[in-house]
Amino acid sequence: MYELVKERIQESIRVKQGLLENEELLERVSCLADEIVSCIRNGGKLILCGNGGSASDALHFAGEIVGRFQRERNAWPAVVLNADVATMTAIANDYSYDEVFSRQAEAHVTDKDILIGISTSGNSKNVMNAIEAAKRKGAKTAALLGKDGGKIAPEVDYALVVPCNVTARVQESHICLIHILCEISESILAS
Repeated sequence: MYELVKERIQESIRVKQGLLENEELLERVSCLADEIVSCIRNGGKLILCGNGGSASDALHFAGEIVGRFQRERNAWPAVVLNADVATMTAIANDYSYDEVFSRQAEAHVTDKDILIGISTSGNSKNVMNAIEAAKRKGAKTAALLGKDGGKIAPEVDYALVVPCNVTARVQESHICLIHILCEISESILAS
């Protein structure tokens, strides 16, 4: 067990080291942070969605935005599409699970907003459909993805791809990127 613990920590470090060495990704993270700052300054909100562990990451992201990350400041708006169980199950029952986020995006997204989808595979159909709905509304789009970015990466304005096939390592890196986005946003907006 001791060796397994060490190996998993080393795997996580290797994946994050790869992110650190990926200049294109670092630039995209910086640009998305700027976009989040502009969105909030202009009265927009973050709209987030994901499935499973990525749903939890969406909730975590919103908690840092609405509550606070590290600084005392005003609350900022964020909506998590996977948080409303009644709406999700109604949409899944009446339409399909592929539509649980896109129907909500049609209802909530404006051209001032950013929709951020989270998918470790990069291929979650319901996340893709939400991105397409947000684009129809004129919103900016971003995604935290894994593997090669899947079908979602080329469809968003900002694709943050963790190039790893192990879901747990991707999710660990997604949380790191979420925290960086929150820290940059706070450092600019709460100063």
